[in-house]
Amino acid sequence: MTLRQYEYALAVAEVGSVTAAAELLHVAQPSMSQQIRGLERELGVQLFARTPTGLVPTVVGRAFLREAQVAVSASRRARATARAAADELEGELLVAVQMGLGTQQLPRALAALRSRFPRLEVTVFEEPNPAELERLGRRGVLDLVLVAAPCEEGAALAHHLGDEEFVVVLGEGHRLLAADRVELRELEGEPWVRFDRDSALDGVLRDALRDNALAPMTVARVSQAATAVRWAAHGMGVTLVPASAVPHGYCHLARPVFPLVSQPVVAAVRRDPGPAEQALLELLLREDWCRAVPEGALTSASSARE
Repeated sequence: MTLRQYEYALAVAEVGSVTAAAELLHVAQPSMSQQIRGLERELGVQLFARTPTGLVPTVVGRAFLREAQVAVSASRRARATARAAADELEGELLVAVQMGLGTQQLPRALAALRSRFPRLEVTVFEEPNPAELERLGRRGVLDLVLVAAPCEEGAALAHHLGDEEFVVVLGEGHRLLAADRVELRELEGEPWVRFDRDSALDGVLRDALRDNALAPMTVARVSQAATAVRWAAHGMGVTLVPASAVPHGYCHLARPVFPLVSQPVVAAVRRDPGPAEQALLELLLREDWCRAVPEGALTSASSARE
């Protein structure tokens, strides 16, 4: 039996389906099915029963899963602590990030972490829906989550890293590129490249448009901030993204907005964090989360006007 099998079983119990659990943990469905069958075969018991509403744990399964949750958490922390004491931190660190947050800061922090602990395996995935991140946090699967608001009270330790400002991205040659800061009301009548309706990014954009009495014409919806920036750059419409989410080569098309649009950046770390989580948190706290303008944006704009 392996800890990975325990985590798979816990995920199936959470969502009631092997397929949904595989999507949740970003693994192949056949692989998860094989691991669950192997676990049941080794234990000699049936962990799940099939019902009209999905898979539910059996009586024996519920008892097993209670101990599996304890084992997964304890084993990960014990292994990490032992290795850290020898300055040879290894094991697996599971990190989730709300789509669009820390696009520049998180990779820098993770690169520094891996440089310090090259035997540490880090798994990162982005999730556009903050409700899904909160659900994962409650299950105790994640070691650190980067979100715009802390998880439910008691589920994790929240650390406010800073506030990230949003910028508007305009197409090449757009009339408002001459300004160093764009007033949102000046975007009246502009077509918008937006995000999936249940995503946090679209929630910020929707609130900003409403607060400034703008009735947007939505021309496209995308799931990635980088895609929205590229489409806006090619004249599809304008978009609003966190400053750090503007890819290299597009900063000259990004402008801060007035009134200010920003959101807090919070690192939610599991209670009783291990040394890997603590090390990553320290690196994230050193990052600059409050840069109002993407690096090089105004310089590029000024050069273009000269």
